[in-house]
Parts: sequence; structure tokens; C-alpha cells
Amino acid sequence: MRNCDNFSIKEQDVQKILNWESNHTVEGGIEVPFKPARVILQDFTGVPALVDFAAMRDAVKNLGGDPEKINPICPVDLVIDHSIQVDFARSEDALQKNQNLEFERNMERFLFLKWGAKAFDNMLIVPPGSGIVHQVNLEYLARVVFTGKNTPVLYPDTVV
Repeated sequence: MRNCDNFSIKEQDVQKILNWESNHTVEGGIEVPFKPARVILQDFTGVPALVDFAAMRDAVKNLGGDPEKINPICPVDLVIDHSIQVDFARSEDALQKNQNLEFERNMERFLFLKWGAKAFDNMLIVPPGSGIVHQVNLEYLARVVFTGKNTPVLYPDTVV
């Protein structure tokens, strides 16, 4: 209901939710638009998304618009968790050596991600070595309840 704008989410969509008791028996079900409270990405999906945002900014700038207006519309958490390779093992400094190699191998990518973290509003980039996306989400990112931006509305954390 908080997203009802009569454009992407219409009043009849809200009515479908409010009438869930009668609608849950409709053969084939009913369709309701979904706007998550936030999006979580890992590097394999997040880096291409960041490239797309950068390309959109370039296009807007080339058309004479303000590229700073191009930002995610909901919070985006990008967890870098799939870039390390194991070259060293069975030593106390193996983790540090592997992480050092990871930064050497992926320097250009990490510099791009660092730029993206500063350039875009509504985007948090969790650096490599922080943990896997599921663990980081549950332990650090999940908010449980959000508060509305200019309204006293509380709503659950929904994520894709």
C-alpha cells in the first residue's frame, strides 16, 4: 500500500491484497506487483548492474541531463564474495597471502567498485574478505523493519 502511486502500483492492486481472503481461491491465482524494500547483490550480478548505472549516467550526461540523478531507487547492498582463489594453504599467513593476490588480480575491478560506492546514493558495497553474501546479509545488512521517508510508516524488510 505504501507504494501505491497509480502508475506502477494501482489502487486495484492494493484491493487485491486487501481482499486476500476471497482472492486466494481464484483459479490460477492473482498477480500483485512487488517492490522490495532493498536489493542484495553479489559481485557476479552487482558488477554488471554497476556498469549499467555508469552507462546510464553517461547517456544522461550526453543528452544534456544531470547524471547525478541516476541512482538506485531503493537501497542496494553489493557484497563482494566470489573473487578469492586459493593459491596458499596450510600456513598461518595463507589467508593474508590469498587476499593480497586477490587485490592484485582484481585491482581494476575493485577501483571501479570503490568509485561506485562513492558515486551512487542508496548503494552500499561490502568489500571482499567480509564473508559470503548470505552470512553478511543476516549478520549485518538485514534491517527487519524500515521506516518511511517522510511518513511515520513502518514496513518489513523485503529483499530480492
